[in-house]
Amino acid sequence: MPVRIRLQRHGKKGKPFYWVVAADSRSKRDGRFLEKIGTYNPNTNPATIDLDVDVAVQWLQNGAQPSDTARAILSYKGALLKNHLIGGVKKGAITEEQADAKFNAWLEEKSSKIGGKVDGLAKAQEDAKAKALEAEKAVNEARIAAKAPVVDSEDAATEEAGDSEE
Repeated sequence: MPVRIRLQRHGKKGKPFYWVVAADSRSKRDGRFLEKIGTYNPNTNPATIDLDVDVAVQWLQNGAQPSDTARAILSYKGALLKNHLIGGVKKGAITEEQADAKFNAWLEEKSSKIGGKVDGLAKAQEDAKAKALEAEKAVNEARIAAKAPVVDSEDAATEEAGDSEE
């Protein structure tokens, strides 16, 4: 029974939400699956991915082949790296402690990159909000200036002259 790690679509029309599952390759896309490995929500920015890395690595060790999108998700969360490091431990190229250290260092770097992106998006949103507020203030000031009665300098001078004659 060939096993694939793939996405199973849920959610409503226009708002997809996916489960990452290990399923028989002959089953339907949204049909029967062997095990749910995680979830993927592309509607958020950055996309929300909740994946059990250890279970995914176990399936990869047992020969499950990921689909293209599932491979990208597994790579993003580090499951493919962990699988690679475990292979190196089995061959004797590195020790288990070295593999854990490399994986944890990679996780720290990845989380800092994601945190930087989230901070950048939040700052961009704040800048856009501040720009919109400034534009709105300018429009309001223009409206107030347009509604105020316009007094010409000549009219004001004749009124002052008329007042002084009396």
